[in-house]
Amino acid sequence: MVERATVARIWRGWTTVENADAYQAVVDGEVLPAIFARQIPGLVGAHLMRADLVENEEVEFTTIMWFESIESVENFMGEDYRRSHVPENAEAVLKRFDAEAKHFHVLNYFAS
Repeated sequence: MVERATVARIWRGWTTVENADAYQAVVDGEVLPAIFARQIPGLVGAHLMRADLVENEEVEFTTIMWFESIESVENFMGEDYRRSHVPENAEAVLKRFDAEAKHFHVLNYFAS
């Protein structure tokens, strides 16, 4: 899946313990399907990750989206591609989140 990706877009958000399952359901069931329904040129895939450790009564989530290029990220977000993409239904169950995503150039990909 990520073999074609040259850019990883990484974003983090935190929920209360009580809202963690609800946030996960919204992202899995609504947010990511809506993004992929747009058929964004250059979007290769996405991973939603949930930390196994609760810290300060918060549950951390990380989303990694894989793109073919920075131009592909701009296809998703527009010119201000660093800003967060947080639909209202996700924001409603988040406690806090990164205002901007970080973008990393993929240097190597190893798989077995």
